[in-house]
Amino acid sequence: MDDFVSATTVSGMTNVRWRIFLLILGTVAINYIDRASLSVAMPVISREFNISPAIQGLLLSSFFWSYCAMQIPGGLLADRFLPRSVIAGATVAWGGFAALAAASTGWITMLLTRVGLGLAEGPIYPAGAKLIGMWMTPTERGRAAALLDGGAPLGTALGSLIIAGLIAALGSWRLAFLVAGLGTMACGAFGWFYIRNHPHEHESVNHQERIHIQDGLDRSAAGSRKAVPFTQIFRSPSIWMLFVGWFCFNSLWYGFLTWVPSFLAKTQGLNIAALGWASFLVFFAGFVGELTGGQLLDHWLRSGAATEKVYRRLFGISAGLATIAVFLVAYVHDEAVVITLLATTLFFLRWCGMYWTLPGLLIGDEKAGFLAGAMNFAGNISGIVIPVTVGLIVSITGSYYLALMVFATAGAGLFLCSVGMRYRRAV
Repeated sequence: MDDFVSATTVSGMTNVRWRIFLLILGTVAINYIDRASLSVAMPVISREFNISPAIQGLLLSSFFWSYCAMQIPGGLLADRFLPRSVIAGATVAWGGFAALAAASTGWITMLLTRVGLGLAEGPIYPAGAKLIGMWMTPTERGRAAALLDGGAPLGTALGSLIIAGLIAALGSWRLAFLVAGLGTMACGAFGWFYIRNHPHEHESVNHQERIHIQDGLDRSAAGSRKAVPFTQIFRSPSIWMLFVGWFCFNSLWYGFLTWVPSFLAKTQGLNIAALGWASFLVFFAGFVGELTGGQLLDHWLRSGAATEKVYRRLFGISAGLATIAVFLVAYVHDEAVVITLLATTLFFLRWCGMYWTLPGLLIGDEKAGFLAGAMNFAGNISGIVIPVTVGLIVSITGSYYLALMVFATAGAGLFLCSVGMRYRRAV
């Protein structure tokens, strides 16, 4: 991790900004441990509650109903109340809902706690994107975005091991959910203690780091126009490509998040322990890919290459290779090859986590929270649609083949939007 941030380390300068984003990485990772807990425990829960694949899909999608609805309000909250309060408050609240899930008496009560979890988690990403614009210089934002979004595959990878391990050790998915929820609430309290909205508010930031950040932000703002009205934002084709591209990204990502454990259990016959390790390998590859993408983006931008060229090629390569890998999964049956292709898909897909640098790039930092929320609203519609769609496909066909073709189509859509977008001020 030191190599990940060393390119911007200056002698005598503190690195509080990177510590904050390492904390954000941990917070989002815990976010995804709580999200992934249901997917990992679903084989056990489905037997206890005696629910069909279609109802499983409904349960897996229920989180996204409220999570999606909270994206734009969450972005507006981040713009209005600033990230510190939003991140800390949301983390404590979702920990509470995660713990409440342990008391579920059937799939309906489980669904209600998942809706509450989505409502609480909704503001985290928009607030994190807002924080990037307030703390990071332009050539550091790729790595900051990688730390923000990298918590998703890292948390899913660790969640596969932690939740599966807790279930095995405690003999109860309920106790596993309770432990995870209480840990999340503790993380939210620590976030309030350490995060600040601006560098000058943090007592650990020294003069050199404060000047470094301010100089970078001043250069970024030079020549930029004032923020535009909300209605004008939606007139830009690049903004709509941002929304559709993020929808396609999340269609593939959430398809993996909600169904890969069940897919591996059914097609490869893995037990809960083997399933935890296989899921860890797949999703940890996504985390490594996220860090790789952030490093490549910042390194390429520091080399002096044109912004348009850097973003278009980075996203085009990653989306193209991810699409090819997930398409091939449908045609192989060897366990090791299947897991390798799934891991390859996520490794390259997560390069596109750098989409989180685009709200500030396309409209400036003042309304970056709003645009980040709108982007994630569009993306998380897929979280409502994809789990249910895959559940229906599996119920009707008894196979995952068509589901994998849906994932490959989403990858192709991400590729087309990523190469078609203009990576500059859009309005």
